[in-house]
Amino acid sequence: MKFSAVAVAVAITATACTNAFVPQSAPRRTFGVGRQSSAVATPKFMSTTAEVEKETFEFTSDVGRVMDLIINSLYSDKDIFLRELVSNAADACDKKRFLSLTAEGDEASSALPQIKIRANAEENTITIEDSGVGMTKDELVNNLGRIAQSGTRNFADALGAGNGDVNLIGQFGVGFYSSYLVANRVEVVSKSMQDGSKQYRWSSDAGSSYTIEEDDSEPMEGSGTRLILHLKDEAADYLESTAIQELLNRYSEYIEFPIQLWNEKTEYVQVPDDEANKDLPEGEEPKTKTVPQTKEGYELVNSNKPIWLRSPREVEEKEYEEFYKSAFRSSYDTPMKHSHFVLEGQVECKSLLYIPGMLPFELSKDMFDENSRNIRLYVKRVFINDKFEELMPRWLKFVRGVVDSNDLPLNVSREILQKSKVLNIINKRLVRKSLDMIRAIEEDEDESKFIMFWNNFGKYLKVGVIEDDANRKEIAPLLRFFSSKSDEEYISLDKYIEGMAENQKAIYYLTGDGRENVAMNPVIEKLNKRGFEVLFATEPVDEIMMESLRSYKEKDVMDAAKANLNLDDDTNDEEKTKKKEQLGAQYQDLSDYLETLLKGKVQKVVVSDELVDSPAVLVQGAYGMSPTMQKYMKAQSVSAGGDGSMPGQNKAVLEINPEHPVIKDLARMAKKDKESTELNDFALLMYDVAAMTSGYEVGDMRGFAQRVMGLMDDKATVTDAPAAAPKEEVTTDAPAAVTSPKEEVTTPPKEDEDDSDDAVAKEVEVIV
Repeated sequence: MKFSAVAVAVAITATACTNAFVPQSAPRRTFGVGRQSSAVATPKFMSTTAEVEKETFEFTSDVGRVMDLIINSLYSDKDIFLRELVSNAADACDKKRFLSLTAEGDEASSALPQIKIRANAEENTITIEDSGVGMTKDELVNNLGRIAQSGTRNFADALGAGNGDVNLIGQFGVGFYSSYLVANRVEVVSKSMQDGSKQYRWSSDAGSSYTIEEDDSEPMEGSGTRLILHLKDEAADYLESTAIQELLNRYSEYIEFPIQLWNEKTEYVQVPDDEANKDLPEGEEPKTKTVPQTKEGYELVNSNKPIWLRSPREVEEKEYEEFYKSAFRSSYDTPMKHSHFVLEGQVECKSLLYIPGMLPFELSKDMFDENSRNIRLYVKRVFINDKFEELMPRWLKFVRGVVDSNDLPLNVSREILQKSKVLNIINKRLVRKSLDMIRAIEEDEDESKFIMFWNNFGKYLKVGVIEDDANRKEIAPLLRFFSSKSDEEYISLDKYIEGMAENQKAIYYLTGDGRENVAMNPVIEKLNKRGFEVLFATEPVDEIMMESLRSYKEKDVMDAAKANLNLDDDTNDEEKTKKKEQLGAQYQDLSDYLETLLKGKVQKVVVSDELVDSPAVLVQGAYGMSPTMQKYMKAQSVSAGGDGSMPGQNKAVLEINPEHPVIKDLARMAKKDKESTELNDFALLMYDVAAMTSGYEVGDMRGFAQRVMGLMDDKATVTDAPAAAPKEEVTTDAPAAVTSPKEEVTTPPKEDEDDSDDAVAKEVEVIV
C-alpha cells in the first residue's frame, strides 16, 4: 500500500521541492493527480471569437522526497523523536480516558492508561507501548499512511468546542515520522477499544509504501498501541536506559499519564554463606556474605507534578520550593521570590516564575551564557524548548520559570517560536511579573534581602536600563549605588534626590575601578565644596547605563568628570567668569608651557578655582570617553586581536589649582627658566599624579619611576657615621706644605659629632 497525502503535506514541502509542479505524463509517484478542463471564449486577432481550452491541475509530489524532507529536514535534533512519540502515546491515553467517561461496563471502570518504554539491546529495538484508545485498520491507513493527517486534531474537531477535559497535544500529523530519525524500520501493533476490533500490524521502512496485516504476536490487554523502532547503527546510544530516562526527564517529565521505563538494577544483599557454615559450631550465629542481585522491571519516571497548571490558591509555599529545586536541579538554592499567575483573555497562558536565591553557576562565568536555560516552554505539559530568547529579554536572564501556552506560534517541528502578537503579549506579562517580584523584595522589611539580590543580579538591571526602552523608568528606582556620603551602604536614586542640596540642579556620578579609586578622584572636591553628593559608578557598564538613563524625575544625570561643568546658579556667572579670566592671565605662562610639554596627551590646560586639596585633575570634554571606558575598550581591542591602541579617543583636559603650592612653585620655575630639567620633571610628575588620581593609566611608567626615584635621591642624607675611625690616608693632587711625613693634626669636629671640649684629636697620616 502506498502513502497518500493531503494539501497540508504539499504545502509543507513544496517550497523545498524543485519538482513541485510536474506534468501528468511524468513517470513519478503522485498524490492522486486530478485534471479538469473547460472552454473559455477569448478574443483572438483577426477573428471574432475563439475557444481556448483552460486546464486545471492539482499539485503533485514525490512521496519519497516528501518523506525525506519530513525525516531529515523538519527536525534539528534527533532527541526529539522520543518527545514526539511519547506525546502521541499520551494523546491516545487521553482519548481513551475521555471516551471512557461516557462508556459503560468494563470500559468505564478501566484503570488509568499508561505508557511503557523498553530498550532491547539484543534485538536493537526500542518499544513504546501505551494502553490508549488504539487504532482500527482504517485508522492505521488514515493516520499513519496519510502524511500530515492528524488523528488527534480530527478527534478534537469531532468533539467540538467546550471540551476542556481533553488535553490533546498533537496537531500537525507529522510527529510519528520523527521515529525515522533513529530507526530504519518502524512497526506499529495496535488494537482499537471498539468492540470486536482485531489486532493489526503496520510496517514501513520510510519508503513510499507500507504494509498492514493481522497480528498474532503478544496480544494487547484491552486496547492500545505498541510502537517498535528498529534502530539505525548510529542510534545505538538510545539503547541505554539512562539515555532514555534523561530524554524523558527533559521532555516528558510532566505528562499526565504514568510513564514506565524498563530498567535493570544491581543491588547487593546479604545471604547465608553455605561454604563457611559447613563446620559452624552449634550455637554460633550463621555467617553471611554479600552478593550482587540484578533486578529487572518497569519503574515510574514522571513522578513530578506540574504545579503551574493548578490554581495558585491550591499550592503551598513548600510545594513551590520543592518544585524549583527539582525542576531546575538546584538542591542547595532556595528561591527569593516566586510568581504564579494565569493569563486569560486574548491569550491563554499559565506561568510560574522564580528569582533564585543565588547566582546560578553558569551565569557566574558569563552573565549571558547561551547554555543557561532559564525559561522552559511547555505546551500541554510537554517540554518544547528552553532556548527561546523572545520569551524573556536577556536582562532578565537570571529569572527562572516555566511557561505553558497553547497559543504560542510554533513551527511544525515545535522547535522554533515564530514572532507574533501573542508572543509580545506573553513577553510583556513576564517582564511585568518579574519587576513585581523585584519590587516585592525591595519593599520587604528585611533590607538585607534586597542587598543580597542587588549583589547577585544588580548588573542585569543595569543592562535593562540600557536595552529596554519600554521599562527603563520601571527599572531605574531599583538601581543602587555607593556614593561620596553613603559610606558602606547602598543608596537609591530616590534617596539621592531626597538628600540633594537646595541649589543642586542635577544628579552627579563618577566612574572608576572600585569605590576606593573613585573616592580619591580630585573631581569630588568640586562637589564636596558645595555639599553635593556623588554617585560611584564602578563597573564599565555603569557609564553606558547612566548615558542611557539621562534623567530621573526631571533631574539630569551628569558625569562630574566632564570639563566646563556648571555647578553654580546663573546669578554668579559674571563674577565667576571675571575671576577665571584673572587667574587665566596670571598663570598663562605656566599653561602655555604645560600645553607644549604635554602635547599629544592633553587637549588643553585650564585654570580652575574649584579644586581644594589637589594640584590638578584630568577631565574629559563633553563627548569624551571616561578612563574606565577607555580601559574597557582597549581590553576589548586586545581580546579581538588588536594592539589596544585607540587613535580616535578624545584627549583629556588638564585643570590646575592656582592655590596649591605645587602649582605656584611650577609657575615660579616656569618664569625663571622654562628649559630647566627640574621644571620638566616636576611638571611631568604633577601630570602623572593627576592622571592616576583621575583614573587614567600612566603611559610612561619607566619615566614616572625615574622621576620619583630622582626626587627621593635629592632628599636622601647620610645619617650613620662611626664614632671613632682608624687612621685615614688622604690622597691629594696638590702638593702639601709639610716638613715631616707624619704630624699630628687636629680636625674640626662635624656638626653631627661630639664637639665638646673633651673631644679627642684624630691622628691622620698625610701622604704627599
